[in-house]
Amino acid sequence: MPLRVITGQAKGRFLKVPRGWGGRPTSDRVKESLFNILGPLVPGASFLDLFAGTGNVGIEALSRGASRAVFVENNRQAVRAIRENLAQTGLGDRAEVLPLDVLAAAGRLKGQKFEIIFLDPPYGQGLEVPALEALVANDLVKENGLVVVEGSRRRQMPARVGCLKLCREHRIGDTVLAFYRPGVDGEED
Repeated sequence: MPLRVITGQAKGRFLKVPRGWGGRPTSDRVKESLFNILGPLVPGASFLDLFAGTGNVGIEALSRGASRAVFVENNRQAVRAIRENLAQTGLGDRAEVLPLDVLAAAGRLKGQKFEIIFLDPPYGQGLEVPALEALVANDLVKENGLVVVEGSRRRQMPARVGCLKLCREHRIGDTVLAFYRPGVDGEED
């Protein structure tokens, strides 16, 4: 499945997917739904792309005007693809690539604040909640920030993880996007 940048500065550019890589990139249909929902939140935002794969989603955010994006991915082939895709789209000057496990990267980024955080963990491995807990523990979500988890619609996402409260779910075929916002500790659901 060819990946492309949908709109913005790098509109129409195709992105490299490593040959034989076992990842599952976010489809154009899901990516378009995501960015239709995010809309005006993206320009000027700091964007964190966890389990970044090819960098498809973070690159789309940069193309649409995000001020910076940090890509976290521990697969060497995928890291190489992210770097090549950033160079090919001309968006690398506003990007940082961390070739680390998500939990290790969260610790390294401790205290940096992001307006938008996107997670697309491998399906069926139960990584969603530990990743969300790491975001909270390392204080990575801005007070008015938004965290989006892409997952299988067969996976029930928790209503709350630490201070993060589930505020919306959006289904696209077999995929669900779960949106979390920081809430006040002790606040009723």
